[in-house]
Amino acid sequence: MKVIETDLPGCLLFEPRVFGDERGYFYEAFNHDKLAPLGLAPKFVQGNVSRSERGVLRGLHYQWPNPQGKFVSVLEGEVWDVAVDIRRGSPTYGRWAAAVISAENKRQFWIPEGFAHGFVVLSEQATFHYLCTATYDPQADAAIRWDDADLAIDWPVSNPSLSGKDAAAPFLADIPADRLPSYEG
Repeated sequence: MKVIETDLPGCLLFEPRVFGDERGYFYEAFNHDKLAPLGLAPKFVQGNVSRSERGVLRGLHYQWPNPQGKFVSVLEGEVWDVAVDIRRGSPTYGRWAAAVISAENKRQFWIPEGFAHGFVVLSEQATFHYLCTATYDPQADAAIRWDDADLAIDWPVSNPSLSGKDAAAPFLADIPADRLPSYEG
């Protein structure tokens, strides 16, 4: 497995070794023992799958309290995936990292607790898979505006299809401090 560091410490991309032949392919999608030497020992308690059409943007989502770390991949199609550091006091607060992940490149993205997450579908459809370190908590569910000018995320779309929740999400600067995680540096 190849590990690729992003500009955000703790947010990592993984490229698994793929073994293929005329019958298809196989790759190891997760191995706790291989991640442990990297300081990662996530305990996944929930797995989710979403399917979306081209131009659908989901995010930027997070939970606070009861934060979720997410290990994401794409089973079909291609997405542009984004993580944003929203930990108050972090040296990288408000910065983002992004990567194209797809069924073809089989990349996986680790988004630690304390980061917001979102993606936009680049292919006709995409089936998105993510493992979470905490179960969904409706009381802790939160979002940040995808087009927050202070974040200046370089989304590859200008007019995405959004849910009502995502369209009405607040800007990061408007979120009360007690609704954001703190940096534990």
